[in-house]
Amino acid sequence: MAPADRSFARRTLLTTTAALTGAAVLGGTAHAAETRQAAWPAQFPLPDGFQPEGITIGSEPYAYFGSLANGDIYRASLATGRGRIVAKGAGRPTVGLKIDRHGRLFLAGGDSGEIRTVDARSGETEQVYATGGTFVNDVILTPGAAWFTDSFKPVLYKLAKGAVTTVPLTGEWQQGPDFTANGIERTPDGRALLVVNAFANGGGLMRVDPRTGAARAVDLGAAKLPNGDGLLLLGRILYAVQQQQNAIDVFRLNDAGTRGTAITRITDPRFRIPTTVAGWGSRLYLPNARFDVEPTPTTEYDAVAVRQV
Repeated sequence: MAPADRSFARRTLLTTTAALTGAAVLGGTAHAAETRQAAWPAQFPLPDGFQPEGITIGSEPYAYFGSLANGDIYRASLATGRGRIVAKGAGRPTVGLKIDRHGRLFLAGGDSGEIRTVDARSGETEQVYATGGTFVNDVILTPGAAWFTDSFKPVLYKLAKGAVTTVPLTGEWQQGPDFTANGIERTPDGRALLVVNAFANGGGLMRVDPRTGAARAVDLGAAKLPNGDGLLLLGRILYAVQQQQNAIDVFRLNDAGTRGTAITRITDPRFRIPTTVAGWGSRLYLPNARFDVEPTPTTEYDAVAVRQV
C-alpha cells in the first residue's frame, strides 16, 4: 500500500471509528432518555370538575390543559403527573391552546368569542381579543401568526402583530348546519393550513391557503373524520383524534398536505372521549374530556399517554 493509500485508510478508519463511537453515544443517550420516560406515568389525574379539552406541550416536559368549565389553565409535570392551576380563566372557557417558545399561551375562548394570551410563568392575562365569533375552537402557531378556527362560522381568525383579522373560508369549504371546523395544523411544507371539517363528505380535512382562505379537500382515500378533533403533525405523520370513536387515526402526508395515506389507528381502553393531542419524546398525551357523562364539580378527569407510531 502506498503512503497516500495508508494515509487515506487511516483517515477512513478514524472517521469510521469516530462515527461509530458517536452513534453509540447518541444511541445510548436516546436509550437512556427513553428508559427514563418509560418510568414516567402513562396516566395521571386532572382536577375534579375541570372539564379538559385542549393540551399543549412546549420545550419543557410540562403539559398545559384548558378548562371548558371556567377557562383555568392547569400545568402538569410529565415526569411526575403532579400539577397545579397556573392561570385563572375568570369564568370564560378555554378550548384549544398552544404555547410558544417565549412561554406565552394562546387560548381559544369557545363560546365567549375571545382569543386570549397568557404568560405561562406568571399566569397573568396579557391580552384579550374579541373576534365577533361564535365558537373559537382550536389554534395553531405559525411564524408570525396564530390561527384559530370557529366551529359555527366559515372563517379563520389570524392573530398577528397585536391585531385579529378574519379570513373567510372559500373554495371547497362546506359549512354544515352544526359543529363544522375543529382542529387545525400546518402542512408539512409549512405553506398552508390543515383544518378538520366534520361535515363535508362525511368528515375530513381541508387544506387552506392562509393568504386567501381558499380551501381544498385533502385526499385521504376512503378514510373519514366525522368525529375529528385535535391534530398533531410530527414530520409528515399526522395524528387526528376521533373523539367519539376513542381513537387516533394516523396518516402519512405528502409535503404539500394535499394527500394523506392512512397507516394505522391507535386505540386504548383508557380513552374516555379524548379530544386533543400533544407529543413529547416517544409519547402522545391526550386529555379525556368524557363528553359522554354529565359534568359535575366532582366528575373525575385524567390524561393518558400512548406511544407514537
